[in-house]
Amino acid sequence: MGRRKGGIEIALVMGAVLVGASACGGGGGDKASGDDTKASGKPGASASPSPTKPAGPPMLLETITPQTGTTVGVAMPISVVFTNPVAAEARAMVEKHMRVSASQPVVGAWHWFGDKRADWRPKSYWPSGTKVKIEADMEGVSNGNGRYGVRSYTHTFTIGDDVRADVSVSGHTMKVTRNGKRVRTLSINAGSAQYPTWNGTMAVIDKQEKVHMTSCSVGISCDKGSPNYYDLTLPWDVHLTQSGTYVHYSTGDPYPGSGSARGSHGCVHLSMSDAKWFYRQVKQGDPVTITGSPRAKAPADNGYADFNLGWDQWLAGSASGKGTTATL
Repeated sequence: MGRRKGGIEIALVMGAVLVGASACGGGGGDKASGDDTKASGKPGASASPSPTKPAGPPMLLETITPQTGTTVGVAMPISVVFTNPVAAEARAMVEKHMRVSASQPVVGAWHWFGDKRADWRPKSYWPSGTKVKIEADMEGVSNGNGRYGVRSYTHTFTIGDDVRADVSVSGHTMKVTRNGKRVRTLSINAGSAQYPTWNGTMAVIDKQEKVHMTSCSVGISCDKGSPNYYDLTLPWDVHLTQSGTYVHYSTGDPYPGSGSARGSHGCVHLSMSDAKWFYRQVKQGDPVTITGSPRAKAPADNGYADFNLGWDQWLAGSASGKGTTATL
């Protein structure tokens, strides 16, 4: 599936796909991508640029997350990715035309990661059960670089149960809670001293029953003779960062916990039964918070680690500042 070329529509995919290496370890931030062969919502009154604006190529929205109609976790941001750069002087107007409404009003703000990605998050986690709408009304809006939007789109989604996982690297445990009540404490192993796990809070990006993981894909080793080389397809994978962090089962560490204390290449290992159970508990946007690792917090744009920025840091990346959502 590829992007249409030469058209005059804003491209807005129903759900963003963050593309990155499928393996534990690695550094780097994330890259969001998608295609514009599908769009959600209804077109605006006109599919042509406003006659009051100069003619030119359209401003494209490459992706918008969460996917419309989905149920996500309390740490899930709204993430909009543009195909072309948005100039700094145009961002306040672009933010103004990306209106967030909620059934339980919350204070939040947009934050720009570079010139192509803008995320909106509440100051604190979303209240469970909140209905949310994002209306990207870009008709006639300039990106400051000669492009103008020609359409508007709407996404609606729901905040589900408040499911959280708190990982203690030094304690080799993961505590899972649902709506404030402890559900289960699992035994884990995290990264080794050479390949430590990211600290901080990472909202689940997605999950897959099986993922092909290779050491070469994240720059650990492409040498088959290296003790750090691996090329495996592993089950029950919960994706945390674009640099390759997962919670999953590993054949090389089948019984994780303080007794084995075998370090990973940056992932969080669970036993087979625990990995399958955890996989079934979590959804996109559920926060997984890791503490006790010697590594820094994951960069906020390395997946959806938005809550790794304090509120003041978050506002520093906003063009229009904080605001309260409109009421649905």
